[in-house]
Amino acid sequence: MWKPTNTPSSTPTPSPEPQRSYSPAVPEPPSAPRPASPPINTQEQATLGKSLVIKGEVTGSESLYIDGRVEGSIHLPGNRVTVGRNGVVAANISAREIVVLGKVRGNMTASDRVDIRGEGSLTGDVVAQRISIEDGAYFKGGIDIRKPGQKANGESKETGATTAGETGASAAAARV
Repeated sequence: MWKPTNTPSSTPTPSPEPQRSYSPAVPEPPSAPRPASPPINTQEQATLGKSLVIKGEVTGSESLYIDGRVEGSIHLPGNRVTVGRNGVVAANISAREIVVLGKVRGNMTASDRVDIRGEGSLTGDVVAQRISIEDGAYFKGGIDIRKPGQKANGESKETGATTAGETGASAAAARV
């Protein structure tokens, strides 16, 4: 039966509605401005899996993790090359940073640093600003520590001055 207390009144009283929160389908960007990203790409990294074999030249503009086999040359300036535990590389490597966990046979040129981890093996020469060789790592080759802006023959880019270790005859021969 219908009760008279439920009869509609001439002045309806607003009933409170429950608060509903709507989340947008696309998240809003943060309100703080993002700093300009550096030219070094640290977020994207390509990976060569265990079963992949590459023979030839590897170049690009992103970091690379190698768990397979590479023969030839690797040239990734401004990026990081990591040779994983299963990685076997017979190539010259040129990059900003090189980390060796597997086996590498070839020369390395790093604009920043080379790390040879405890289970890593490197046979070849290293040219870098910094080098780290952990206990248990295998290394056979030469090390050339370069200051920023130093050329291969020991001359500075800015002044053309030779390093203190060169004699007059060898410095003259290097300039010819």
